[in-house]
This record gives sequence, C-alpha cells and structure tokens, in this order.
Amino acid sequence: MNKFKNFAIKLEKILNEEDIKIDEPMKNHTSFKVGGPADILITPKSFQQVIDVINLCKEDSIPFFIMGNGSNLLVRDGGIRGIIIKLIKLNNIEVQGNKITSGSGTSLKKISTEALNNSLTGLEFACGIPGSVGGAVTMNAGAYNGEISNAIESAKIIDDCGEVKILNKEELKLGYRMSSILMYGYTVLEVNFNLKKGEYEKIKNRMDDLNRRRSEKQPLEYASAGSTFKRPVGHFAAKLIEDSGLKGENVGDAQVSQKHSGFIINRGNATARDILNLIGIVQRRVKEKFDVNLYTEVRIIGED
Repeated sequence: MNKFKNFAIKLEKILNEEDIKIDEPMKNHTSFKVGGPADILITPKSFQQVIDVINLCKEDSIPFFIMGNGSNLLVRDGGIRGIIIKLIKLNNIEVQGNKITSGSGTSLKKISTEALNNSLTGLEFACGIPGSVGGAVTMNAGAYNGEISNAIESAKIIDDCGEVKILNKEELKLGYRMSSILMYGYTVLEVNFNLKKGEYEKIKNRMDDLNRRRSEKQPLEYASAGSTFKRPVGHFAAKLIEDSGLKGENVGDAQVSQKHSGFIINRGNATARDILNLIGIVQRRVKEKFDVNLYTEVRIIGED
C-alpha cells in the first residue's frame, strides 16, 4: 500500500485533495452496494486531469480502471489494487439545435431530461437507466426498443496510447452490449448526440410510461446492477431463469428477484461472494436444463 500512498502524493499535483480518496470502500460507489476497498479512488473535474492521471499511471505502471456511477459493476470483496478513476464529475451538458454534447459522467436521467426540456426526441428510452453517458456508450446501453447507437453521433475518447481522438458512430462499433471502447480499453470523455425535434408532451408521456413500466416490473426498491445477464440468442434470460425454478433462489442476502428473474438483488447484507455464487448457480442450472449459456452483463472486477 505504501506504493499507492506515494503515488497519491503525485496525484495531488494534478487533483484537488478532496478528489483523492485512499482505501475507499467500493460499496459506496456501486449500485449493488457491495465491494471491498480501492487503493485509491479519484474524481477528476476536467478532461485534462483525466489525461494527466492516465499518463501518470502508465509512467509508474500503476493499474487503473475507469468507471461512471457504478450501476453495472460488481466489485469483489477483496477490493481493487490500483486506481479507480470515477468520471462522475465530468457532467457538463451543452445543447445546440438538435444536438446535445455531454460529459461522460452525466447521468442518463439528466441528459434525457435535458432532451425533453428542449423538445428533442431519441433519448426517451434512457430516462430510467441508472447509468452514466460514458458507461452507456461503452456498453451500448438500451431498453424498450431504444439504444445509444440510435442517438449517438460521435465520442471524444482517450485511446490506449493516451491520445485524444474523436470517433464517429461507425468507429465506435456499437453492437449488443459492445463497443470499440470496451474492446480496446478506451476512455470516454465526451459524447455528441444527434436527436430530432419532437413534441414536448409526446416525449414526456413516453418517458412517464417507461418509468411506470420499470417501476411495475423491476425490483427498484433493492440494490442491484440491473439485468444481470446478457440476452442469449433466441431466448430471454429472465424466462430461462424462471423456468429453471430459480425465482427467489438465494445465497445469503443475494437473491434472484421475485419480481423480475433477470435481476439478482442485494436484500441488504449480501457480499460480492454471495452474488457471484448465486450467478454461478443460475448459470449452471440454466445450462443443465436448457443447454444455454448465460453470460453476465454486469462487469466483475477486483480481488476475492
């Protein structure tokens, strides 16, 4: 740990002291509310700070991980060695005509509301997704027949060589829960959306309807990371899990939701190990019964 404390002193030349946290519990930064400590967690306020920190990490061979608001992240109980760069403070929004430019740390709720306020249609599907813009682009987030690939124009990124580039829609290679960001380990700084003019009331009604449907069908009252598994080709994960008799299955306080079998929830005191063990049970049972492999949509990082 001394290595990282010494590195934290170097970070103080780039960041404000309040933006550097040592031995920070990751359960405070993920929607699952589990996870051991990160050696260092930082919250940069500018693109240049992000660039400078990444370059410093590479110079000193310090491992780093980029995160948004942790809504699709499961951190193991042993925590994370190295640096977590949390981009939640990169949350600027600028609207020009039918285009919105947003920092990667902006919440999807905030940007969809901004689109609504400017009578722009194309981001309604994102109003209830509890993620950040950068994470949404990385995973090509989607719901209710909408996804980021339908609304995005380009993204400003840091590539694996530390260079800042603008990637257009084609270069982002957006597929089902996939992108060139994820494939090549890029970091999203800013995103440009190209939307269409619409009618305020129609947009609002659509968002209200989607939020109502989410509330009725999803276990929003519990900590979770949303849909735990990717959709298998030709199947629905939730139906496979339910038809395997796993609704309500639990390991400690980790449980397959009674409300929506596609969600594994933390009923209050689950550990990451509980959640991972339950994920394994679900995967094995579905494979045995239907010969279908379930792959996690949630990203799993850290040490046991």
